Amino acid sequence: MDWYIKVLKQYVDFSGRARRKEFWMFALFNILFTIAAIILEIVLGISPHDQPFGLISTLYGVAVFIPGLAVAVRRLHDVGKSGWWYLIVFIPIAGAITLLIWFCTDSQEGENQWGDNPKD
Repeated sequence: MDWYIKVLKQYVDFSGRARRKEFWMFALFNILFTIAAIILEIVLGISPHDQPFGLISTLYGVAVFIPGLAVAVRRLHDVGKSGWWYLIVFIPIAGAITLLIWFCTDSQEGENQWGDNPKD
């Protein structure tokens, strides 16, 4: 949970580096909170029947969009890539697979142009 809060505190911080653990823990809690929001919508009876997401889950998604993008850019910095490489996601299938590989790759050793290794 600390990693999730850390990312939220760095809401629009696109500089620096993010460890694998920071990125993946944010992703995990983001998925769990999205599922909780969808379940809450169903329990409260405000789930739209013709759309996949209701008001609560949509508002949550909008609120965490920028921090999610920022931690992804910092994760790319950690493996030695520019944050602009995130745009590769727009290439169908191959772009998403490439990003997944980079997000799973270990940190670049030592200091790089985006800062010190966060593991040190």
